[in-house]
Amino acid sequence: MSNKWIGALSLLLCGQLVASELVIESWRTDDKVLWEQKIIPAFEAAHPGIQVKFNGVQNVDYMPTLLTSLKDGKAGDLITCRPFDDSLALFKAGHLAELTEMSGMENFPSFAQSPWQTDSGAQTFCVPMASVIHGFFYNKKIFSELGLTIPQTRDGFFAALDKVKADGRYVPLAMSGAESWVSSELGFQNIGPNYWKGEDGRLALIGGQERLDNPQYVKVLEELARWRPYLGEGGENRDYATTNELFTSGKAAFYVAGSWEIAPFTGKVDFGVMRPPVAKQGDGCFFTDHTDIGMGMNPASKNKEAAMAFLQWLTTPQFAELYTNSLPGFFSLSNHFFDVTNPAAKEMMEWRDQCDSTIRVATQILSRGKPKLGDELAEVSQAVLLGKMAPQAAADRLEQGLKGWYPPHQGNKAKGQDCQCEAPAVPATVVPAVSTTEAQVAPAPSATPATEVPVEPASSAVPATTEEPAVLAPSAATPAVTEDAPTAPIPSITPVMPASAAAAPLPAPSAEIEQALSEELEAPQQ
Repeated sequence: MSNKWIGALSLLLCGQLVASELVIESWRTDDKVLWEQKIIPAFEAAHPGIQVKFNGVQNVDYMPTLLTSLKDGKAGDLITCRPFDDSLALFKAGHLAELTEMSGMENFPSFAQSPWQTDSGAQTFCVPMASVIHGFFYNKKIFSELGLTIPQTRDGFFAALDKVKADGRYVPLAMSGAESWVSSELGFQNIGPNYWKGEDGRLALIGGQERLDNPQYVKVLEELARWRPYLGEGGENRDYATTNELFTSGKAAFYVAGSWEIAPFTGKVDFGVMRPPVAKQGDGCFFTDHTDIGMGMNPASKNKEAAMAFLQWLTTPQFAELYTNSLPGFFSLSNHFFDVTNPAAKEMMEWRDQCDSTIRVATQILSRGKPKLGDELAEVSQAVLLGKMAPQAAADRLEQGLKGWYPPHQGNKAKGQDCQCEAPAVPATVVPAVSTTEAQVAPAPSATPATEVPVEPASSAVPATTEEPAVLAPSAATPAVTEDAPTAPIPSITPVMPASAAAAPLPAPSAEIEQALSEELEAPQQ
């Protein structure tokens, strides 16, 4: 969709819209009642003549089902967008309209827009809606009984776990050992930002200045290994649903948490929230504030004017407050100020004023090749948690896999940066495990690529905010946008660009993109 068309369409919205029915495609089936009883009625009240229907598809089936519907011309008008590569691939395939110059996008800071932009930040294709935050929940009743205070440091955290374990009545740490995504997202990517210093470390990993076998990443895995004795009886085989029940029934002191559980847990147990602990008191803090959900428009929609009206409504203070307070634990990504009513959600959102936000380290760019870093990270994190793989062996496997397809990690080894790595050594009982499928190291690319893709400067219209973490500029090349192994490096990320900025993706034949999409989306997602 051309920018001129977007501008003209925005003007049309000021006039009378004909009666239209919009269909929203979403994986958030848990929110169906919320959309039907609160969000959609609020929009329809402000936009007479437009009716909206919510079409939910189970999470694990969403992307494959959506792709089939888009190909067959049966998809809805509005597409709920996952962050980064899934939605980028849909945009490249022509299944998401460009929204770069849509009125209202200026209400979102650059870090919020970046998951739904091309790598250069030149094109935007989804409106940011909400993020989720990683941390810990704790049982207030148990804390009172045992005289515990909220730990700020790692030593304090493990001292609290030891006290709960010694008491013997409660499980110290409720966590699923049976589901690998928990070990990765709620384990490694929960505590990790304090080790690799948030966005600075994440972008250095993308740029090749840091490696997954550097000390800060090994130390994260070492801490994860220390959690095992606190999981309680049967923790290794406990699934996610059972873990939730363990905590909400009052049988566990701590719970490794995603903010999406605030709403389901509220009213079942009296709990508080805790930031991931730092090495020592006074250290700067970092936490995962992951851009989780956005919304775009199907270019094949027959109700483009109405769909654009809905997207623009998503940029308003009314929607930001309504969504955040109706669904505690999903936090608006806009710059609007409003009061958060749920106490736990309010406290988590306040972490943005106290610490620096970052996103999941394996999400942007680094899972585009094979082996996919996100999948590898889940597998080895679980193995480390369960004592089946030593932390160093796990880190070596992660880096070896990335080296096999990602040019910035090929060649000379990067020097590890300083990190908050003051943590006791991992127990000697952990036995190293050797991967049976180690990726081969590909030869390093030439220092000077044959062609470089020019980098477009970021728009100055995006407002700066105090919530946006500081960004170090990686100097090494980053890969071209592709679902398979990249064939050429692209220019570096710079501080003046959005957090996801690298270079605009090269055009690819539609058939090639559709094939890559099909291959990528065959596997279920968490």
